[in-house]
Amino acid sequence: MRVGIGHDTHRLEAGRPLILGGVRIEHPRGLAGHSDADVVLHAVTDALLGAAGLGDIGDWYPDTDPAFHQCDSAVFLQETLHKLNQSGWCVVNLDVILFAQEPKLGPVKQQVRANLARLLGLAQDAVNVKAKTGEKVGAIGRAEAIACQAAVLIDQRAAPRGA
Repeated sequence: MRVGIGHDTHRLEAGRPLILGGVRIEHPRGLAGHSDADVVLHAVTDALLGAAGLGDIGDWYPDTDPAFHQCDSAVFLQETLHKLNQSGWCVVNLDVILFAQEPKLGPVKQQVRANLARLLGLAQDAVNVKAKTGEKVGAIGRAEAIACQAAVLIDQRAAPRGA
């Protein structure tokens, strides 16, 4: 078994959709970035890559590559999950903390949880999503940015005897 952690932060910007964990959330500002800037999927992808010893999201999906411009971050997660599965790893569980002063994320936590479980092929009880405010401190507290931290546990599938 291995543990991985991931983190991402993006600033809020007018004229962009707000997407968290693959769920579009109604808000006048979205996250700025080269891709769709989904901090949840970026942090989860980074956690998976870290657990498997495969570097980080910038190694595989650099923001300098035009192929990833406005890309759906679910692509990063699905490709990373495929890499892990090909190497014999499977995801056991995921814990996510979202940091946002606004919008209030309590009403959407279950949607994000359900979508993460679907994307990872996990039961919903193997995924947890928490939301915290910045208590009006720093860029998050001033509602200038949203951040996410993720922790994931992966396990090596048992190899067949004689393999």
